[in-house]
Amino acid sequence: MQRITAATAAPLFGTAASRRIEQAAAAILPAHTLMQRAGLAVARLAMAVAPHARTIWVACGPGNNGGDGFEAATQLQRRGFTPVVTRIGDDARLPADARASLQRAQDAGVRFADAPPAHADLAIDALLGLGAGRAPDGLMADWLRRMHMGTAPVLSIDLPAGLNADTGTLSLDFLAPTADRVQETRRLCLSLLTLKPGLFTGQGRDASGELWFDDLEASPGAEPPTARLPGAPGAMARRHATHKGSYGDVAVIGGAPGMAGAALLAASAALHAGAGRVYVASLDAELPALAAAQPELMFRLPVALALPDLSVVCGCGGGEAVRDLLPKVLGASQALVLDADALNAIAADDVLQRQLAARAGRPTVLTPHPLEAARLLGTSTAEVQADRLRTACELARRFGATVVLKGSGTIVAAPGETPLINPTGNARLATAGTGDVLAGMIGAALAAGRPPMAASWEAAWEHGARAERWPARLPLTAGALARG
Repeated sequence: MQRITAATAAPLFGTAASRRIEQAAAAILPAHTLMQRAGLAVARLAMAVAPHARTIWVACGPGNNGGDGFEAATQLQRRGFTPVVTRIGDDARLPADARASLQRAQDAGVRFADAPPAHADLAIDALLGLGAGRAPDGLMADWLRRMHMGTAPVLSIDLPAGLNADTGTLSLDFLAPTADRVQETRRLCLSLLTLKPGLFTGQGRDASGELWFDDLEASPGAEPPTARLPGAPGAMARRHATHKGSYGDVAVIGGAPGMAGAALLAASAALHAGAGRVYVASLDAELPALAAAQPELMFRLPVALALPDLSVVCGCGGGEAVRDLLPKVLGASQALVLDADALNAIAADDVLQRQLAARAGRPTVLTPHPLEAARLLGTSTAEVQADRLRTACELARRFGATVVLKGSGTIVAAPGETPLINPTGNARLATAGTGDVLAGMIGAALAAGRPPMAASWEAAWEHGARAERWPARLPLTAGALARG
């Protein structure tokens, strides 16, 4: 069993792939082995979380997730704890393994009850597992509300009930913390056999809380992963015998009147991420006067930029004015990051879309937030968020570019490559300008010669890690984020 952290590198498997891995493992093991291993793993984590618990409430559903709960209760009972099991569903319709675990729990003397105990020191959610086809309702929803509104830690088996393993969407609103109701109950999830993409993107991170993993001594074999956790990027070593030209030049095109700060933030981020030289091609004649505090930045007119020699970051605070520059930027730039208003202009113009697609083969990174992604695909933000992984892969395929779909669990996708899910970041990034900072960081990585996929995920990882390192008591501004 291992604790999953931001530094963990691991394959992620969706529902269908996880089912195939489970079936392959079950075919070579004695009957009931996987469920017994799962129950023991849950019991071990429960004992570590609440070693002095007097009462442990185990809420079991009508499938194999419930069977894992029965098995965990058996293991806890044998070790001197007092589990109280409540269950939903017809015992006669339980899958064979779950029915065997129910009998083992009854034989072990586990207490079964019709209602949750008045007080529990730990609650175990074994209600819905992988591929659950319905949202929790009725009694199940009531039990979940009681768990998550209580004070005892909540340990979910494999997946929090109501969370989609593939998309990270949550079917019960009250399970997600909101701005006016911060979740105080400690949440944990023990993912079994495989790690699932939905645990890391969308609402998955909030729903699962502390994430643990046990592979149940089963191998995924040759099953290709649905996505991956990248792990932590390595340190970028710099040789002594180098100079500013060794680390590439970044040009930021943006900063229309009233939005000058966006271009300056991207440029500052590129500078502090290690770019050798950073140029700002301002769309606001007054921008240089606003940047006196950053004398390292160099200002140029957009027409004066040698685009083929630069890593170009285009669109940050670009407004409507950036539209007229895009044909040249798309055609002449070698390495290119498209953000914000550049993406909005492309979304509204079929000719620009064809120019973007024609760049296939040159380093190109798109950095949309969900609304910008929706505009590019002609869909809605809700549809984007309903399946972030699919959306990022579709954008990458359509435009032949690396795509960084921002949000909780940022997705990095590229044509023909396994997508990555970034595990770093927190709500401190929900402030104006942080997206501009990320665009500048990616631009610096491209300028240093990193391939688009690596440049994107490494920048996204560091961007999120900076927010996690920031003192909790202090607000994080985009300017401070840019400086690292």
